[in-house]
Amino acid sequence: MAVVPVAIAGAPYDVRIEPGLLAKAGEHCRPFLRKHSAAIVTDEHVASAWRNQVEASFTAVGIASNWLVLPAGESTKSWQHLARVVDWLLAQEVERKDNVIALGGGVIGDLTGFAASMVKRGCGFIQIPTTLLAQVDSSVGGKTAINTPAGKNLVGAFHQPSLVLADPLALDTLPLRDTRAGYAEVVKYGLIDDAPFFEWCETNGAKLLAGDPAAREFAIARSVEAKARIVAADEKETAGIRALLNLGHTFGHALEAETGFSDRLLHGEGVALGMVLAARFSARQGLMTGQDAERIAAHIGGIGLPATLSSLSLACDGRKLADHMLHDKKMDAGTLPFLLMRGIGQTFLAKDVDLAEVAAFLDEQLAR
Repeated sequence: MAVVPVAIAGAPYDVRIEPGLLAKAGEHCRPFLRKHSAAIVTDEHVASAWRNQVEASFTAVGIASNWLVLPAGESTKSWQHLARVVDWLLAQEVERKDNVIALGGGVIGDLTGFAASMVKRGCGFIQIPTTLLAQVDSSVGGKTAINTPAGKNLVGAFHQPSLVLADPLALDTLPLRDTRAGYAEVVKYGLIDDAPFFEWCETNGAKLLAGDPAAREFAIARSVEAKARIVAADEKETAGIRALLNLGHTFGHALEAETGFSDRLLHGEGVALGMVLAARFSARQGLMTGQDAERIAAHIGGIGLPATLSSLSLACDGRKLADHMLHDKKMDAGTLPFLLMRGIGQTFLAKDVDLAEVAAFLDEQLAR
């Protein structure tokens, strides 16, 4: 088992990575549970694939499991379902020192974590991520949130989990599209500050997507180590370090908003295209070479993720996409910092970007 410590001051926890962890979830969660029952939140897709196995693992250690099964999909990250989770947890008589369990992808983890941050002014929760995106990114770091009509993840809280259990075998039941979407977050860590890892992705990304066990485990562990290091240095994004994790997200969230936070564009697909756009905009600004920008686009497009804005067939112009960015969480005193690149593995936070230039650039990309 790979164990990656997340050294948050006052709230450290481990990320445990091992094939077969879902079958042993009860054993790993037992020390974090004060009662003989556990409240587990999941979605319909995950429940159909893994509920029986996870429930049996809890029964084996003398823990009864109570389940809330929600609809699958990004639309579940809503006020309506947040209220449903909170009401259910209160009905389960969850107490402040209890740990609720989130079994699922980023939607379930974000929603359950946010609910846990509010119940009794904050109870604990355990993340058991079942998608690649959640295993390498959203389950680690304590960002929890829901979406609103104004934008993605605009209502939420920093609330760290007590434990994260990542089982690579859970990825066996994912559609290839979902695995590809999660892979975008893997590539992100190479582009932020680890050029050798991006090179590893170029060589091994196809194997990871094909289910190669060694490639999966290496990518998950390397990604979690990178995120743990960044989060420990800047837990609440006050020093500008954690903001690096948003590479591709400013462009990506605007695209998600324009497509209605729907299955038309998955979050990871938005991030993938967002990273391509960030690279091309960086090249347009003379910050990085066009060769490096197109190398990034070639890898992302080559493994089946969107790499051209025109491929989305959006009925809007660049100005409308740029307007979505005005609701970005990074807005500060009326200005929007952008994550740009000076090269592969050289991401930085730029605070002098003109949104009019971004809009003009997006018009070019829409016509490309």
